[in-house]
Formats: sequence, structure tokens, C-alpha cells
Amino acid sequence: MRTETFEIGTAPAAPARATRARRGIRELWALPWVRLALLAAVIVAAVVVYLFTDVPGSLAFALRIRGLTVAAMLVVATAVGVSTVVFHTITGNRILTPSIMGFDAFYVLISTLIVFFLGSQSFVRFDPVTLWLVQVGVMMAFSAALFSWLFGGRRRSVHLMLLVGIVLGVFFRSFSEWMQRMLDPLDFQILSDAMFASLTRPDELLLTLTAALVLVGAIALVPLLRTLDVLTLGSPAAIGLGVEHRRVVLTLFPIVSLMVAASTALVGPILFFGLIVANLAYSYAGSFRHTWTLPAAVGIGMLCLIGGQLVLEQLFGFAGTLSTVIEFAGGLFFLFLVLRKGAR
Repeated sequence: MRTETFEIGTAPAAPARATRARRGIRELWALPWVRLALLAAVIVAAVVVYLFTDVPGSLAFALRIRGLTVAAMLVVATAVGVSTVVFHTITGNRILTPSIMGFDAFYVLISTLIVFFLGSQSFVRFDPVTLWLVQVGVMMAFSAALFSWLFGGRRRSVHLMLLVGIVLGVFFRSFSEWMQRMLDPLDFQILSDAMFASLTRPDELLLTLTAALVLVGAIALVPLLRTLDVLTLGSPAAIGLGVEHRRVVLTLFPIVSLMVAASTALVGPILFFGLIVANLAYSYAGSFRHTWTLPAAVGIGMLCLIGGQLVLEQLFGFAGTLSTVIEFAGGLFFLFLVLRKGAR
């Protein structure tokens, strides 16, 4: 009788412990730092696999080349992820990206102008550092001119800037295509090859310069993290809470422009990459605070680039480019976001 009473009294203990364990796991997973720690561990594992899988020839030489690729991926993931999240916060729209301002189209236009007037041989022999400085400088000058004109009057707004950016982007692309149609086939082929984003074997000096600019931009954002959280509520609420919206926007846009211009000049345009990593970061971080969403965007971007490069090398034998895969996946993801928001 005692045995029966003991069994009846203790039988529900195991399900109760399992329920408490599941509840504890859910509560632990709800913590943003736990998610970021897991993401960091996966990234480290992916980097190790990429560095040491199928190493041809000398291990030291292969690690040096692949290490530069990993560093370029980290710089690009940081620049694109951070700039896109901040751009979403400023505009209050999670579908738009900084490329909407015409940066990628302007980059193509600069390269097309060089080939059109100087020829492809001059473009190939152009000093990489000088070309990078010209591209970054011209894109930043374009950004400064756009911002000063749009925000010089009292009635101009972010939405007007987006509209002007879309129109200018279409104009730059159309003008570039018009010039490309008149190029010699060889010049056009060299220009087309230069337009595809490449993350493998970057120039060390250019990578260092780009990393320095991206680091400066990231450091400049640190004091503004709390302000960015308030901006997430929308400009009327932010102004009501004491945020100087105009001054903050004029501070954030140059930082976004600097990061986008530097990364684009380094590897070329990647149109939909920021859209993918930013929206995945919002879902993964489990928090609206930029203290968590910004690192999540950088980590997811890094994982996408390394994972995509591994798949491209190991499964497809370099049959294609990583930027092409990102463009294709990003286009589908963009359509998904538009249809989902349109259905609501």
C-alpha cells in the first residue's frame, strides 16, 4: 500500500521537471546575449571550417589568403549590416536600404565614365588606392551635396530624400547603360567583370583603409545607441521625448554614407545584402534595442558570407560568384517582404 501511494504521489514529478526545463530553456533563449553568444560560436566554427578545409599547397600561404577573405567579409558585413539597420531606423521602413540613395548606381557610373573616356587599359592600370580614394571621395561628395540640398530648407524631409535618391539612382543606371552600349566589346567585358562584387583576395592596403573608415563610423554610433532606440518609435514620438531629430539625422546620414561608400569601393555593389541581414537580425535578436540588433546584423552578415562562400567552393566548385547568389536570394527575399507587408 505504501508502494502504491509513493508511486501515485511521485508519478507526475518527471513531466513537471520536463516542463520546468523547457520553460527554463525558453527563458534563457529569450535573453539577447544568449542568442548573440550562440551566433558567435557558429561564426567561429564556420571560419575554422573555411580556413582549414581543402587547403592546397602551403598551409601558411593558404591561411594568409583566406584570412584576408575572412577579414574582408567581416568589414563588409559590419559596414552593410550596421548602415542598413541605422538607415531603417532613420526612415522608419525596413524594406528600404542605403542603396536606394543611388550609391551602387553611382559607383557603376564612376567606373563607366573612367572606361568611357580613358579606356579599359587605363582603368586596369589605374592605381587601386587612387581609384578607391576617387570613388569614396566622389560618393561622399554626392552624399554631402544631396543632404545639404534636402535639409537646407525647413520643409524638406527624409521622404523627399528617398524620392530624390530613387530618381537619381534610375538616372545613373540609365546613363551608365547608355555609355556602356557605345563601348568596345573588350572594354565592356572588362567593365562588366569589375562590376561584380568580389570578396576574395582583396588588396591589403585598401582593406586596411576600409576597415579604418568602418571602425570610425562604428565608434561614432556608440554614443547614439540610446537615441537610435528612441528613433525606432518614429519621429513624432522621438521629438516629443526630447530628441533633436533634425540634428541626429544630419549626424547619422554621413556615417551611413561613409560605411556604404567605403565598402562599395572595396568590393563593389551588393544590392540586397543589407536587406537580408537586417531583417533577419530583427527576428533573431528578439529585441528592438540597437545594442543587440546591430551586432546581430553583423554576425548574420558574416555567417551568410562565409556560409555562402563555403557552399560555392565545396558544392558548386566555384561555378558562379557569391554576389550573384546574394542578389538572387535577396531579390526573392525582397518580394517576400513586400507581399507579406502588403497582405497585412
